[in-house]
Amino acid sequence: MLRWSARIDPPWSLDAWRAAARLGLAAGVAPEQIDWLEGTDASLLDAPALAGAPMSGDAGGAAGPRVSKAFLELAASVLCHRDPQRLPLLYRLLWRIAHGQREVLSNPADADVQRAHALAQAVRRDAHKMKAFVRFREVPGEDDAFIAWFEPDHHIVDRVAPFFARRFAGMRWAILSPSRSAYWDGSSLSAGPGAQRSDAPADDSREELWRTYYASIFNPARLNERMMRQEMPVKYWKHLPEAALLPRLVRDAGTRVEEMHAREAVAPQRRIPEAPLLPSAAAARAADTLPDSLALQRHRAAACRRCALWEPATQTVFGEGPADARVMLIGEQPGDREDLSGRPFVGPAGKLLDRALGEAGIDRSTLYLTNAVKHFRFQRRGKVRVHQRPDREHVQACRSWLAGEIEQVRPDTVVCLGATAASALLGASFRFSEGRGQWHTLHDGTRALVTVHPSWVLRQGDGPAADAAYQVLLADLLKLAGDARP
Repeated sequence: MLRWSARIDPPWSLDAWRAAARLGLAAGVAPEQIDWLEGTDASLLDAPALAGAPMSGDAGGAAGPRVSKAFLELAASVLCHRDPQRLPLLYRLLWRIAHGQREVLSNPADADVQRAHALAQAVRRDAHKMKAFVRFREVPGEDDAFIAWFEPDHHIVDRVAPFFARRFAGMRWAILSPSRSAYWDGSSLSAGPGAQRSDAPADDSREELWRTYYASIFNPARLNERMMRQEMPVKYWKHLPEAALLPRLVRDAGTRVEEMHAREAVAPQRRIPEAPLLPSAAAARAADTLPDSLALQRHRAAACRRCALWEPATQTVFGEGPADARVMLIGEQPGDREDLSGRPFVGPAGKLLDRALGEAGIDRSTLYLTNAVKHFRFQRRGKVRVHQRPDREHVQACRSWLAGEIEQVRPDTVVCLGATAASALLGASFRFSEGRGQWHTLHDGTRALVTVHPSWVLRQGDGPAADAAYQVLLADLLKLAGDARP
């Protein structure tokens, strides 16, 4: 029986496996005739490469059989497992589907199906542990740069890295592991070879604060050592700064529970206490020493409770940029990425704005960027937070913060990105369709230019409509770059 070899590199790549599997099916090569190789592994039997197998036209032709989305999702998970038998297992399942057993995945008693689901479950569990137990540490001597060390059981770094890119979009980070590493520079995600434990910082100045917080929220009355070790296996403790506290916290749990029983009951507070404009007199004194009153405005806005948007949002997203910027850009409200990072225009709309500014010859670092509304308004659809346009009451509640930014920065020119920003600055009677692309004059003589919001451009999708929308934004920004007069 003639044997063939199929190399999958990288060994967790669904695309690489699918390409090899299509070749095998097109040549009519049975599962037992293929030696599956990973990376640079050599074939023990020196079998020729599957790419040289003659086409037989059997089993669905060169394109291969049509398979369900469920099979592809299962294969993507299984490929991340380190079991060397996963490659022949998946091809065997595909071969069976191509040869009449199209419903094989619906049979939970099938041995191959059982094994595939077991491998996929192990990968999902490993991915969950990575999300839970990665701890970033600050890189000494660098601003906003962090490195984490993690030792996964399987090939999951590429699979899980996009989660961290979404969750920590506002900082630069790297996740190192023995076999694979992921890097996020604030705008793009990349991957590279593995690293050594010594390549990551050993500790972080913030970890002592984190340990203090962890010890304060540790509830001894709910301690279940068996469940704790099941959810937080000991092998991950070396990655966790709080793990050093666990032996003492577990040892003292009984005493602390007795103290809790003996303590006098107190009335419960609201879930989140109402915050004053400034948290305390000490905070007020500290704020008064800040270098400028724009920083004081930012400090005060962080405690804003003037409308209901503060409660579901992660944080206030105040403006940023030079305090003496000559141009101020005002958008509608922060989006999902901005809400998580605390910085304006760092999400997809911000990236599009950066592109347009660059083409217009405008340096973003010279601009002050902010939003008419300082909290993210959204609706939940499953796990996704979908942008919801703010109401007039939300714009009104944030009016004093926007006015304070304009007063402190005193820009020569204000650019309103979208209808919400335009109405916040020029009044509710302003007609966006008529005033877009034109210069206007504020009550104090400041010039204002109204244009579309980058998110509107993104909503046009792909094709001619998107190109035309982008040209509208770019044309207006070119007016700003040319210092046109009204």
